[in-house]
Amino acid sequence: MDTTIHKGCKRLYEIEKVANLKELLNRTQRLYQNNVAFRFKTETPGVLAQKTYQEYIEEINALGTAMISLGLKNKRIAVISENRYEWTLTYFATVNGTGVIVPLDRSLSEIEIMNLIEASGAEAVFYSDKYKETMEKIRTEKIGKIQFFISMDAKESTKEVYSQKELLRIGKDLMKNGSRLFFDSEVDNEKMSIMLFTSGTTSKSKAVALSHKNICTNLYDIASVFDVNEKDTILSFLPLHHTYECTVGFLYPIYVGATITYCEGIRHIADNIKEYKASVMISVPVLFESLYKRVMQNIEKKGLMKKVQMGLKISNFLRKIGIDRRRKIFQEIHDSLGGNLRLFVAGAAAFDPKMEKGLNDLGIDTYQGYGLTETSPVISAEHKTVVKYGSIGKVFPSLEVKIVDLNEEGIGEIAVKGDTVMEGYVDNKEATAEVIRDGWFYTGDLGYFDQDGFLFITGRKKNVIVLKNGKNIYPEEIEAMINDIPGVKESFVFGKPEKEDKVDLKLATKVVYDIEVMQNEFGLQKETEIHEKIWKQIKEINKKMPTYKYVKELILTQDELIKTTTQKVKRFEELKKMGMDA
Repeated sequence: MDTTIHKGCKRLYEIEKVANLKELLNRTQRLYQNNVAFRFKTETPGVLAQKTYQEYIEEINALGTAMISLGLKNKRIAVISENRYEWTLTYFATVNGTGVIVPLDRSLSEIEIMNLIEASGAEAVFYSDKYKETMEKIRTEKIGKIQFFISMDAKESTKEVYSQKELLRIGKDLMKNGSRLFFDSEVDNEKMSIMLFTSGTTSKSKAVALSHKNICTNLYDIASVFDVNEKDTILSFLPLHHTYECTVGFLYPIYVGATITYCEGIRHIADNIKEYKASVMISVPVLFESLYKRVMQNIEKKGLMKKVQMGLKISNFLRKIGIDRRRKIFQEIHDSLGGNLRLFVAGAAAFDPKMEKGLNDLGIDTYQGYGLTETSPVISAEHKTVVKYGSIGKVFPSLEVKIVDLNEEGIGEIAVKGDTVMEGYVDNKEATAEVIRDGWFYTGDLGYFDQDGFLFITGRKKNVIVLKNGKNIYPEEIEAMINDIPGVKESFVFGKPEKEDKVDLKLATKVVYDIEVMQNEFGLQKETEIHEKIWKQIKEINKKMPTYKYVKELILTQDELIKTTTQKVKRFEELKKMGMDA
């Protein structure tokens, strides 16, 4: 077992540290009260509405006051909706003195929502109209402990359902009459204030307990290595219930006084970037890779590839001598993306190093990070002075990381220690003891440090394919190479039992191909032709690897792989879909 401990990187920026999220809002109000906190569309086309930080914090205080007046002090409060302003009000009004927030995955099925409502022990739930029917079932069938159903969209309260808008009015009236129910409500920095489920079904779900201390330690680290400020506008895309989006795409912008806007959906990204004049995006790699591909395709169509390639040579040479002219040289590209984009932060999945470099070369600083819900979430990241393509950067300032149980390739499990690590899984001592040992959280991810202290991930421990000869194969490594084949959208590598030997495994891959690329670029119509072309490319990949890593079977499909809301492939579900044991 390797015991080398890698300490956190140096802080690049000094920022006032906050002990809890109540202090965070007080700081933001003091420094940025007149800044625009949120900007969003109205029913009138082309007209945007906005909320200043002063208005936002007043509404948080009003909602929190009304919630405590209802009897929700120290209760668990669930929230489920699309990304929207009202979700964020609910979050702060709960954690800053009322109770424990329980954000639910907006993509869950009705039965999964019901299961988690029951498992959470929540006594109130805030929801949008999209979940109206599900909430009605929960209410009439008396599922869980819910006593208060609060609609984000209802204009007025009824006997059965409260209106969030009306609660705001009630809270404002109470404050005018001198109520300090919410203002004077203290926060315990080390007590669970956020309860997050790691999966959608009660048989597998574990509820992660996070505190103000966990989140604020991570925010301090983020703000000390990334340069987002009060002049930036963030376009939020990932679901807010996910810790990555919640911490990095919601709480961090508020910490530094930036403006938050919400994307209307994947088809609207390019338009939303322009409409909101977004300067920063925090998302998953597949989104940035898609944008990069679109940019390069447009360059190709316009016959400008040679001009861009020459610009890249000039720009990269100038950068070597300390002169950055990327935005000026590639101004036309930046203008096509709204003219303000300057920073992409990617997480939750592996980033294609070529595309990460490509975006950086064009003048959009692009960095990759890594973390888990259980670590609030960010553990390491690239940033301004810490960039190595293919890595996930260096360990964050407040943390320590070690690699344990190294194999012959120098790869082992990543373990982390520090104040961002959860207290444990709610009411699940056994599961907690499995992952937290001697103060170290064992992530279940496999990786290694290089000689410069950069952390690399090779895959998930539970995804490793172990062959009969004892060799370990990391499917993510092979998938990355297959995904580079022109016309391949995504792939899934798995171990398949040999027909003559149920014990030994052969490597197989399921590939999702792009029919338009195959037809328009390669003139291929039949699946047999497409199979032949992709299989030929896979055999070329095989030649670059040891024989035990050879892919021996190819399955083609046009159907997207089953994924989580952060675009991670649900491997067990894919195997079940193919009739294999997970």
